[in-house]
Amino acid sequence: MNNIKQTFSIKDLENLCGVKAHTIRIWEKRYNLLSPDRTNTNIRTYNLKNLQKLLNVTYLVNSGYKISRISKLGTEEINEYVRSIVSDNSAKNQAINSFKIAMLNYDLELFLETYSQLESKRNFKEIFVDVFIPLLKEIGLLWQTDTISPAHEHFISNLIKQKLLLNIEKLQYSKPTKTDRAFILFLPENEIHELGLLYINYEILLHGYKAIYLGPSIPLDSLPNMLSLHDDVVFISYFTIRPEKDNIKKYLEDFNTIVCTNRVNELWMLGKQAMYVSNHTGHNHRYFESISSLISEL
Repeated sequence: MNNIKQTFSIKDLENLCGVKAHTIRIWEKRYNLLSPDRTNTNIRTYNLKNLQKLLNVTYLVNSGYKISRISKLGTEEINEYVRSIVSDNSAKNQAINSFKIAMLNYDLELFLETYSQLESKRNFKEIFVDVFIPLLKEIGLLWQTDTISPAHEHFISNLIKQKLLLNIEKLQYSKPTKTDRAFILFLPENEIHELGLLYINYEILLHGYKAIYLGPSIPLDSLPNMLSLHDDVVFISYFTIRPEKDNIKKYLEDFNTIVCTNRVNELWMLGKQAMYVSNHTGHNHRYFESISSLISEL
């Protein structure tokens, strides 16, 4: 695993906090808000304490506090102001900031403490939709801009996955209340990004349906033997990196040839790659732009 990241560029701060580098420089110069170090070539560098302070300051500014007022507070006073704000929206934003800090510092204790605070006020669905999904979107952008390493992304994603699996297990103890159809969830071969599909699995169970979760990298020829589970089986898959754009059409044709030989079964698809199915979507292939649009069909 990569070493804990201790120094950040002003561009890193901009990406992590959502505050333009120009504004950060003004806050430094006018209000002496941060005290960056300088490289031999006079480039600003910031430590983890600077980042945490800026996240909290940004949070207070977004909550209506004036930067001129915040700049007169010490670090502990800023932290206390943050802790004193208890509105739902504010708590959500602060939780996202705390999870970012936990990710950057590989801090399991902070992750669990933040999650526990959320859990005392919200159910898991609210936590996932209102906090984890926005957090994961931000993390994706941070990874693309090299602000964080793959190790950071894997650390936080696996912790979120653990919470998701725990809540799925709780639902699995209840018998399905809806029996008109069953759902088989799988990812194509060489596709390993499963958080979105796991959450759909959670929602299907929450809605009272039977769900069979097969997981990552499933070959199509292993699916036909699943058809005996129910008279009406709906397959759901999430195409993040596979199949590739040029192979989408053939993949759907293979699905129909291999899986739908005796009866036609629906295939519901999501993900970045799935957007390319629109020009050759069969009557049994459905593309959903978002998890919420798919859930509305349950």
